[in-house]
Amino acid sequence: MSNAQDSALKKYDWDEKAAYINVPEQYKNEKEVILERNTKVQIATEQNKGVQYYLFHEKTFLNSDDAVERNNKIYLPFRLDESVLLNKARVILKNGKTVTLNAGDIKEEVDEERGMKYNYFAVNGLEKGAVIERIFLLSESPELNGKTVHMQGEYPIVKNTFELSFPSHLTFKTKSYNGLAEAAREEKTDTKTTILTLKGENLSAFDDSERYSNQNSAMKLFRYKLDSNLASGAKNMYNFKEFATNVYDRLHPEYSKKELKAIDDFCKDMPKSTNPQEQIWNIENKLKKTINYSRYIDDQKEIQDILKSRQANQVDLLRVYVAVFSKMDIENQLVMTSNRYKVPFDKEFESYENLSELLFYFPSIKKFLTPTEVEYRIPLFPAELASNNGLFIKSRSFGGMNTGIGEINFIEVPGTDITHDVMEITIDFSKDISNPIITDRISFGGYSAMNFQPVKDFSSAEDYKTLLKEIAKNYTVDTQYKTLTAENDGTEFIGKKPFVLNVTFEGKDLVKKAGESYLFSAGQVIGRQMELYQETKRLMPVEIDYPHSYTRTIKIITPKGTVIKNLEKFNMDYKALVNGKTEAAFTSKFELKDNIITVDNIEYYNVIHYPLSIFEEYRSVINAAADFNKIVLILGK
Repeated sequence: MSNAQDSALKKYDWDEKAAYINVPEQYKNEKEVILERNTKVQIATEQNKGVQYYLFHEKTFLNSDDAVERNNKIYLPFRLDESVLLNKARVILKNGKTVTLNAGDIKEEVDEERGMKYNYFAVNGLEKGAVIERIFLLSESPELNGKTVHMQGEYPIVKNTFELSFPSHLTFKTKSYNGLAEAAREEKTDTKTTILTLKGENLSAFDDSERYSNQNSAMKLFRYKLDSNLASGAKNMYNFKEFATNVYDRLHPEYSKKELKAIDDFCKDMPKSTNPQEQIWNIENKLKKTINYSRYIDDQKEIQDILKSRQANQVDLLRVYVAVFSKMDIENQLVMTSNRYKVPFDKEFESYENLSELLFYFPSIKKFLTPTEVEYRIPLFPAELASNNGLFIKSRSFGGMNTGIGEINFIEVPGTDITHDVMEITIDFSKDISNPIITDRISFGGYSAMNFQPVKDFSSAEDYKTLLKEIAKNYTVDTQYKTLTAENDGTEFIGKKPFVLNVTFEGKDLVKKAGESYLFSAGQVIGRQMELYQETKRLMPVEIDYPHSYTRTIKIITPKGTVIKNLEKFNMDYKALVNGKTEAAFTSKFELKDNIITVDNIEYYNVIHYPLSIFEEYRSVINAAADFNKIVLILGK
């Protein structure tokens, strides 16, 4: 690698004569604009060790009170230690006055909940129209196995430059995404250095106003990784094949007698089942209730040490899972993948950045398990890892020896058969037309149930009772309930049974007298519904977290002789087709028999992705639920 002593980055600084920057006319109405961002990464050597210098220089124009409030604290994305070679910030006011921040302006903030400390520049005297300029230089370990550079972000960027420099005997594999030009390459023969440069101008913002979207899948991105070292002869570095073999070997050692006994003892009192999924659930449940997982726990030599200490880091935890699966004769494959919202897995670009998350896959039942997330149970796992590719590490025998091979396959997300909510609602006006008795039985399946089921095991009885009231409040307008109970609550039911809420309450607040008639807000009994507004042209396709469905049955019992004038409002039919198949729908119909009205309503979203071309159809399905929520029946004689 090249010599770092001559690094120009160490001499890099801002212009001491700061001048106010005029904002281009097209950005005059933006709340916040990044006028200039300059990022430089240099790979070099220092004292025969690899080093990376990371320089970040940015100028941001604040054009709203929100932007001023947001930038009162400039958070530092690094620790204040010897790796920080430069760290400066200043404010250039509209009148040209410059306020330079110094070390005394750096404060500390503690996140008690996460146990984390953060440092930030405390900025005083900010005003609308000011420009914040910040610059820092870090010395750190080289990131060679895969890195993504975001050329777009939450705010518009007038000018963005990224530069990667490295010794010419190294070659880097790179890829640009979503219309971003490939990096320009320059060879510096005098310093034997290669420089890759990306430049972007007038880059549009990706804010969170477009609900149900995946910004990182549409942003202009640049990825790079070290591919070869001509000096050492190494080629195709950081590839999936080598990764799969190394991981497999590490997780499948020869067990000592003590380890085998520890595994036997651990499995001895575990509930046994002939149902493969139930047996895997039992294993997962016991491991998650026995071993405390943390990335920061030191490695332990043997499995009996892990089981005795009841704590493990990621690798040690995987060792125990693999050992128990082997003991119980359960075929499994470790799956390495990524969060699709952060780094979508690209099977054409072999980067270890794609392999930041992990699951187990069980071919016999085609289900996935997350070993590290304590609140999940099979078949549920973090939805952001699904609908994504992954590296499946399988066992293969060659010449009597087992080894691991990697195959890229798709990670299917649990469907609407898993996340299926069922509502059975009875509204009884027979005794009092001004105050019906409403009885709800609401069943939450899959991911919906996960919002509630684990809470019981981690809260007091009083806090749990408060939670049940909060859940019920969404489906009622009254917080005084005749009955309020739950079924299948607690981690022992996650992935097995739906969470069920039973509530009975008086519906007088849903009824209003209007002359000789009564107005009943019937639609509100299905709970508050989200309405999808789109004031500007939609730019991105729809992407939801997971498929889900709802089946609702509403039975309205009225006094004999009651006339309801507008039951036809219950007739609704909205659909969204993907490739000619209905993949999202909201349908509703009613039946009147004697004095009982029965409303059957089905709503579902079968897939995760909905093309931009059918956004209006998708929006009509979402908004149909909100329209149903607004239905008011007119009851009279």
